Amino acid sequence: MAHVVAVQARWCTELLGEFYCLACGGDRNYRRQRGRNWLRLLGLPLLPLRRTAATLQCTSCRHRYGMDALAYPTSGQLLALLRNAQHAVALAVLAASGGPGAAPAVKESAIAVLREAGYADLDEPGLLADLAAATEEEDPLQDVCGCGSALVVELHTAIEPLAPHLLGPGLTRLLTQGAMVALADGPYRPAERSVLRAIGQCLGFSREETDATLAVAARPLRP
Repeated sequence: MAHVVAVQARWCTELLGEFYCLACGGDRNYRRQRGRNWLRLLGLPLLPLRRTAATLQCTSCRHRYGMDALAYPTSGQLLALLRNAQHAVALAVLAASGGPGAAPAVKESAIAVLREAGYADLDEPGLLADLAAATEEEDPLQDVCGCGSALVVELHTAIEPLAPHLLGPGLTRLLTQGAMVALADGPYRPAERSVLRAIGQCLGFSREETDATLAVAARPLRP
């Protein structure tokens, strides 16, 4: 039975979009809505009250959220963030390993990481073209963390938006992928270790946590 007197909102949809619905546990469509509260008598609007803040309503479960719900990336956005981070890591380690003059095993390892990330058609010319594009404005005399300042900026730009959305194993895996590129032609060089520590910092690891992860990656596999 409806209340004789009640306050209810009337909503107006401003925009449709896609977001990650925490109630559904997956990607869903949303309505961005604004509304006004109304005093109702026997279900009929009687007196307009104050306006409400903008909200998001899931079109599937009807749950309503504040605008901060858009801070959670959708599956597609998360995949794109991960791909960008893997790309930045592979290029930075490749640059620290010698860039175009790196050992063939290092280039092959970088290509393998990026193909797994979704760059299925990537080959060595494509890899080197990506590296050249990332460093085309680099000062050849400026060496930061072993890979150049432009790639260090790219590491921060690509990794830091992703890191809060990964659990510990995902963070460790990203650093380990970089380590495997560096180890493809032998033990870590100082420049490689330096850039891997920069990657660990972007991931939120302490210096000790980064070095421990690099040490585990360098252990020989048991037959």
